[in-house]
Amino acid sequence: MPDPSCENRTESEQVRSLLSAIHERYGVDLRDYARASITRRIQGTIRAEKLASIPQLERRLLVDSECMERFLIAATVNVTSMFRDPAFYRAFRAEVIPQLRPRPFLRIWHAGCSTGEEAFSLAILLREEGLAERCRIYATDVNADVLAKAKRGVFPLHALREYTRNYIAAGGSQAFSMYYTARYEHVLFNRTLAGNIVFSQHNLVADGPFNEFDVILCRNVMIYFNQSLANRVHDLLFASLLPASFLCLGASESVQFTPHESCYQTFQAEQRIYQKRA
Repeated sequence: MPDPSCENRTESEQVRSLLSAIHERYGVDLRDYARASITRRIQGTIRAEKLASIPQLERRLLVDSECMERFLIAATVNVTSMFRDPAFYRAFRAEVIPQLRPRPFLRIWHAGCSTGEEAFSLAILLREEGLAERCRIYATDVNADVLAKAKRGVFPLHALREYTRNYIAAGGSQAFSMYYTARYEHVLFNRTLAGNIVFSQHNLVADGPFNEFDVILCRNVMIYFNQSLANRVHDLLFASLLPASFLCLGASESVQFTPHESCYQTFQAEQRIYQKRA
């Protein structure tokens, strides 16, 4: 029987080779993603593509850009829904919105927006709070395919029951049905909601700041990164955030043990909302 440690070391070397090859060929840097997580995504892609090994997948990815797009979708983990984590939106509505009202114009960055459900959720919340007309939401993701879906604002009809429950739990004040039109097996969200959303491609790992923001939402993104990469992303978020403005992270994320921990105060501990010190 082969030594398990040898097998693990061989797989680790193969994973490292594949990620380095992707970085060199496409400029997409996944090398500092949490190793256990990215290895699971690689193995899942091997099964989906009906291949036999990591080296086979590496060879395929380097010559087949469509396969690369499929792998990138799997690797960057697009888990989302409308008003996901309703308690966060309740806290944002009750506690952050009053802090934003006096500001003449608001720039909000939704980093890692995936297929757009949460960006549309935020647009709905801002409309109900009377801030939509003086707000711009920048919704970004590394993956062009999921951004194309986000721009369309078309979501599956079967998800509407969950979305409606979330909306109500998040403190929604209208009939949720006023925001979309049902067509066959899909729903199309009102185009006016997208009027103040800018969807664009941005790589948190490789790209720099592109504006200064009153709010940054980067929720459930860095849980897939190792500490070194998470710290680099925190550098980017900190540089992009105006003084006295707000950073919103996911339930398993925090500014603790990051390079900028002392530069934030905890604004809402349970929902991981932090305010950059003035």
